[in-house]
Amino acid sequence: MFAMPPNRGPTFRSNILIVLIGLGALWSDGGFAQGGSPTAAGREIEYAYPSPSVWTSRLNSRGEPENPLLKVADALFRKAGLPWHSANYPAARVFENLRNGTSDFSMLVNSPAIEDCCLVSKKPVAHTELRVYRLAHQLPVTRREALVGKNIITVLGYTYGGLLPFFDDKQNRIGNNVVSTHEAAFAMLEKGRADYLIDYVGPSTEILATHPIPNLKSELLQPIEVHLILSKKVSDGPRLMARLEEAMTGLGEKDQPRAKAKARPGATKE
Repeated sequence: MFAMPPNRGPTFRSNILIVLIGLGALWSDGGFAQGGSPTAAGREIEYAYPSPSVWTSRLNSRGEPENPLLKVADALFRKAGLPWHSANYPAARVFENLRNGTSDFSMLVNSPAIEDCCLVSKKPVAHTELRVYRLAHQLPVTRREALVGKNIITVLGYTYGGLLPFFDDKQNRIGNNVVSTHEAAFAMLEKGRADYLIDYVGPSTEILATHPIPNLKSELLQPIEVHLILSKKVSDGPRLMARLEEAMTGLGEKDQPRAKAKARPGATKE
């Protein structure tokens, strides 16, 4: 607390009052508040990434999914000169944390839900593919509408680039068989228990490399673009996003993951 010195006139007291008002405005503006800019007062940016990885089915020594975007984030924040740390959450928790500002940043597929709570980079920073896998006797599928009335397999925890509501819409009469792992998904498809499997090319390629499936084919359903995502709760978010986009541009394409289907035994493309 400030104590007013004795024998001072009204002008001095007015100046002290102005200083106190200024300090209060600085505090309320978020410069020192916990919910303000993540870089203020040494607070690190939290990069939240989801437990199910679109890139791989492998887990690290801590039982968490290996995430190649962690290397991208490290290069990005080093280039931007910003302190940061990562945190792994279930997918629904990542979205909720971005909405309420518990987490500041992520790298995700853009969607209307994301745009409601977050700023999205103008350009993607990584690319992968969502593919439809089938046994040879099934017709090829390259559009979501071709899945209407079919039985499909999906893996728990993914939003499938915003397609999950379409799969679960009762009007589309899609039988969505949800399994817990990519291995279980391909085992189910191999036994003919569903018509199609919807999966990302990264994990799928790993599974099929160790367990090829005869007469398996796949088609591209949707290219997936991953963007920088910044919570709207972050103070001065547009300026921070511009800083991150500038840093990302400086990294070049060699630092951006790209996952595409490759010709492997047991998995042919059309």
